[in-house]
Amino acid sequence: MSDQSRRIIVGRINGIYGVRGWVKVYSYTRPIKNILAYSPWQLYQHQQWQTVNVCEGKPHGKGIIVRLETCQTREQAALLLGSKIAISRDQLPPTEDDEYYWSDLVGLKVINQDGIEFGTVDYLIETGSNDVLVVKGETERLIPFLIPQFIIQVDLQQQQILVDWDPAF
Repeated sequence: MSDQSRRIIVGRINGIYGVRGWVKVYSYTRPIKNILAYSPWQLYQHQQWQTVNVCEGKPHGKGIIVRLETCQTREQAALLLGSKIAISRDQLPPTEDDEYYWSDLVGLKVINQDGIEFGTVDYLIETGSNDVLVVKGETERLIPFLIPQFIIQVDLQQQQILVDWDPAF
């Protein structure tokens, strides 16, 4: 799958709302209502992806409710429970310099300035003050995503991140 058509998971369907086919959505976007800015969605269920258009949606309580084009009844909504929600990478707005989507960093090789390879980015953690790369290799390392203190260079073309990090940590 090319970089521009890569799927980005942005949420999941976690409930039914009412009798007219609306579903409750758990959004991974920040703020959570940003998930409503994307359509179509790709839903993953029964080992396959299907594309659906979002007809309408709105914040509701602490979550989001949505009516999908293909869902008219409570019974149809029930069939979607647990579905992952994805969008195509090309639906995201471009980033500024030194800005990256987490999904672009996952899987990148991490190397320090001495050429020592630590492994690859497995996932990221949001701590409030800064994001943290979880790098898995021979050992798991947590590296703060702070440019230029610890992150010297992110090279998406070479699929690697150059860090200022002691191998003993």
